[in-house]
Amino acid sequence: LFAVPLSESLFGKCTNLTLLELLDLNRPLLRRLMLEAPGTYHHALMVGTLADAGASAIGANPLLARVIGYHHDIGKTKKPEYFIENLMVGSRNPHDRLAPAMSRLILESHVRDGVLLARESKLPRLVQDGIAQHHGTSSVGLGYFYRQARKEGNGEVNEMDFRYPGPRPQTKEAAIVMLADGVEAASRAAASSSGSEIERIIRKLTNDRLISGEFSECDLTLRDLEIICNAFIEV
Repeated sequence: LFAVPLSESLFGKCTNLTLLELLDLNRPLLRRLMLEAPGTYHHALMVGTLADAGASAIGANPLLARVIGYHHDIGKTKKPEYFIENLMVGSRNPHDRLAPAMSRLILESHVRDGVLLARESKLPRLVQDGIAQHHGTSSVGLGYFYRQARKEGNGEVNEMDFRYPGPRPQTKEAAIVMLADGVEAASRAAASSSGSEIERIIRKLTNDRLISGEFSECDLTLRDLEIICNAFIEV
């Protein structure tokens, strides 16, 4: 027990013992998420559950995937009211009063804020990296504001300005969390909750990420992606 944290600090490693400790929902970061951004907190628990299932199915580290899933959106505690899952029923969306470019900056900042909070709380480097990589260079969550900006600017808008800055996932676990994050949000927002509709959402989202190159810097194979999709569908 004495040697494990010492060796982790010296060699930059992260053992399953440490990951198990980070799954405690009473830890300060997760309690803060629960109290300040309850919608995001519920989303994070579901993402962690999906990521665990996907990682277990392909032989990756399910503990690491779940820990990253629980913590991936901790940066939203900085401005929780600007994320739709935290809006009270009947309340006005604050983005309605903002220019698309400002909304983009606010949404994009939750990744940087999350990494800073993780660093301040001394979370393992693998978890910090997973938080930084969970959106890769995708436009998910920002696509709506890109379309709004095009309308206001008569189409003269750089699409790259409405993408997350990356980096893309470098590990299987970070890539699985990226997929789980998108799948959970899209499934929750779907008009239908039928099994066939959920499967369509999962496969479309996975295919979109694959085509856009989000998995080009990690070791996921096409077979892995098929297995992960099946695991998500089952959950």
